[in-house]
Amino acid sequence: MTLFLLTFFLIYGSMHLYVFLKARSVFAFNTLASIVVALFMLAMIFAPVIVRLSERAGLEAFARLASYAGYMWLGILFLFISVALVIDVYRLTVHASGVMLNKDLSSLSVSKNSAFFIPLSLALLFSIYGYFEAKDIRTETIVIPTPKIPAETGRLRIVQISDVHIGLIMREERLRRILRHVKGANPDILVSTGDLVDGQLDNLSGLSEMLQEVRPRFGKYAVTGNHELYAGLGQAMNFTEKAGFRLLRGEAEIAAGSIVIAGVDDSQVKAAGLAPTITETALLSGFPGDRFIMLLKHRPLIDPNSTGLFDLQLSGHVHKGQIFPFSIITWFYYPTQAGLAQLSARSWLYVSRGSGTWGPPIRLLSPPEVTVIDLIHEDAD
Repeated sequence: MTLFLLTFFLIYGSMHLYVFLKARSVFAFNTLASIVVALFMLAMIFAPVIVRLSERAGLEAFARLASYAGYMWLGILFLFISVALVIDVYRLTVHASGVMLNKDLSSLSVSKNSAFFIPLSLALLFSIYGYFEAKDIRTETIVIPTPKIPAETGRLRIVQISDVHIGLIMREERLRRILRHVKGANPDILVSTGDLVDGQLDNLSGLSEMLQEVRPRFGKYAVTGNHELYAGLGQAMNFTEKAGFRLLRGEAEIAAGSIVIAGVDDSQVKAAGLAPTITETALLSGFPGDRFIMLLKHRPLIDPNSTGLFDLQLSGHVHKGQIFPFSIITWFYYPTQAGLAQLSARSWLYVSRGSGTWGPPIRLLSPPEVTVIDLIHEDAD
C-alpha cells in the first residue's frame, strides 16, 4: 500500500508539474500567480488524502465536495495530458525534421498557445461527455448453451454487477440506476465480483437496504475486491452481508440444485494475509465435471492450473480503462479487459466493464454495465 501511494503521488505530481509548466509558458505567470496556481495544484494532488481525513473526522459534506472537485480534476487533467502529449510529440517531430532537413517547417507546427488551448478544450468536452456516459448503464447479455443445466430448468439467469464503488460519489441516485437494470433483468442469481464499496463506510445508511430489495430466488453471492481491503475488510464484509450477499472466500456453494458457485478473495486480500489459505485449484477440484462451475474472481487473471476446472469465470476490476486512452495502458496487463473470451475447450472468462466508477465520475468509451448471463440447456453431443 505504501509503495502504491508513493508511486501514485510521484506520477500525479509529475502530471501537475507538466501542466503547470505549459500553463506558465502561455500565461507568463508572475510570482504571486505562480504561487496561487501551485497551491491549488498541491491541494488537488493531496485531495484523496484530504477526502479520507475529512470522512474520518465526520465532515461528510466537505468530504463529498472535495471528492467531486478532486476526482473531476483528476479526470480533466488526465484527458488534457493525453491530448497535449500527442500535440507535443507532433511539434517535436516537426522541429526535429526541420533541423535534419535544414528547412523552416514552422508552418506545419502548432503554436504554443494552440498546444495548450486545444487540449484544454477537448479535455473539458470529453469530461462533460464522460460524466453522462458514466450514468448511461448498459445491459450486456450473453447466452451460454450447456448440457450441464437440466432440461427441466431450461434457463438459469445470472446477473453480474462489479466495481460499483459505493461511497461518497456513488450514492443513492447512481445505485438506483444500477438496481433498475438488475431488477429489470429478473435474475435467478445475483453476483457481485468485487469492489462493491469504496473508501470509508461510516455514512452509507440506506444503501445496503437498497441492495436488500433485490431477492433472486436462488440467492446472491459476492467476492472481495481490492477496495474492500482499502475500506477496511471487516466493515466491507459487514456491509456486503447486510446487503444480502453470501460472501465466498475460498468457498463454493451449489445453487439452483445444478450450478456450483465458487469464489476467491482478491489477490491483495491474500497478500495482506487476510484470506483463507486454500488454493483456487484445490477449491475447484472437489466437484464433478458434470456440474456447471462458475468462478467469481475480482481480477481477470487466469491461474493456468485452474483452467479446465471451471466453466465460466466472472471478473471485473479493469473498468476497461474507464477513461480512454487509459485502456491502452491496462491492456498490457489485462489482455481481456471486457467481454467474453474462451480460455480452453471448457473454460470461458467474462470481464465486466464495471457498474460504477472509481475516482472521477467519468467514463470515456467504456460505458458502465450490468451483465446478464443466460445459461440454457443444450443436449450433449
